[in-house]
Amino acid sequence: MSEPTVIDALLAELGAEVVQLPRDFGSRQLQDWSGVPGAVPAALIRPRSTQDVAKALRVCHAFGQAVVTQGGLTGLVGGANALGGEVALSLERMSRIVEIDRTSATMTVEAGVPLQVVQEAALDAGFYFPLDLGARGSCTIGGNLATNAGGNRVIKYGMMRDQVLGIEAVLANGEVTSAMHKMIKNNSGYDLRNLLIGSEGTLAVITRAVLRLRPKPTAVATAWCALPDYEAVTKLLALSQARLSAGVSAFEVMWAGYYDAVLANLGQLRAPLDKRHPYYVLLESVGSDPERHAEAFEAFLGNMLDTGIVTDAALAQSEADALAFWAIRDAPGEYPKFIPHHSAYDVSFSISDVGQVAEVCEQRLQERWPDALVMIYGHLGDGNLHIVVDIPGTQGRVHDEIDNVIYDVTRDFHGSVSAEHGIGVKKKAFLGHTRSDAEIAAMRLIKSALDPRSILNPGKIF
Repeated sequence: MSEPTVIDALLAELGAEVVQLPRDFGSRQLQDWSGVPGAVPAALIRPRSTQDVAKALRVCHAFGQAVVTQGGLTGLVGGANALGGEVALSLERMSRIVEIDRTSATMTVEAGVPLQVVQEAALDAGFYFPLDLGARGSCTIGGNLATNAGGNRVIKYGMMRDQVLGIEAVLANGEVTSAMHKMIKNNSGYDLRNLLIGSEGTLAVITRAVLRLRPKPTAVATAWCALPDYEAVTKLLALSQARLSAGVSAFEVMWAGYYDAVLANLGQLRAPLDKRHPYYVLLESVGSDPERHAEAFEAFLGNMLDTGIVTDAALAQSEADALAFWAIRDAPGEYPKFIPHHSAYDVSFSISDVGQVAEVCEQRLQERWPDALVMIYGHLGDGNLHIVVDIPGTQGRVHDEIDNVIYDVTRDFHGSVSAEHGIGVKKKAFLGHTRSDAEIAAMRLIKSALDPRSILNPGKIF
């Protein structure tokens, strides 16, 4: 009689309702948005609870079976793709909002809840959950935690790790670590919460979280600003943070190359200003007093125009105006319509270096490929720069060569090869551009301590 396989053991422990075999996958999405090739997993586990996750990992640990955890599959570095031989663990069924505690201003959720569902539930309860990404309808809280997602409003509210007070997770051997606290201050030993956030599913499987809710803004002011040079952009950032009493909730900077390309290729977008300018900033501030907030914002903008820091501006007079401004910034979702084979980079630097980094990257790219389309934009308040490159006629064949140009500049300016999304598969070769040998060695020690059989998302990060 043959020995039972890991699939046999998983089926015996969890049943066919939870463990699905490849013949039953159908047309199901099994890979993220990165374009990184992925293998078909040996099985798909869809747990209904933390207890199911624990049972699955106990079996996989006993057999040395590799596991790749999957959320909404909206990542861009191949971090949730199977590489060959893994079972996939999808948390799509664990999608409950467990509790909203109005006194503590917290929401307890399972890891499979989509971000947009959390945002809407917070608003319905009179609160605000500030994390926001273009993939809000598909990405899940577990994935946001695993990659320490950032998005548009980091400048005011911080990264995903700043939105979380407590985490429950299942370790590689099936043990459950539950620290579902609702307090902000907790200095009792090592912070396992922050260790697991951003670990890309390589240290544990996050199953539940206590999210921190914020007061619901009742006033929003939005402007589209044109600026003459990068120095003016940084001055506007510093002055808006210092003089706007409610602070800055978004500061999105766009270089002219990005603006010109999306306006020329996407007919639904409308230009907020008549003339072309070197730089544009989408400036947003949220507050709690609509009348005073609008007055203060308009007065600040007027002062910036008077001093010449801003050369022209359009102030949103309605929500429709603001959405039209944001549509220009959110145009990357439309890239497949005009640059289907582009290469995209999400890197970060000191704010003081961003202007020079953009200049050097564009120069080196166009020296190598004179007809290259280079589009640059980003969340300047957190130093996050997006660089998009399209080389006509190559159909993406020179992607690796473009990688070397961008990441060499990143290393030279002591930046990070990953501002968001993580390392996954796509950026493994460049981790050493950002992290020292000692740091990487320490990461490997942590990995081996928590996952000694290396079953959790092997082949990622390192």
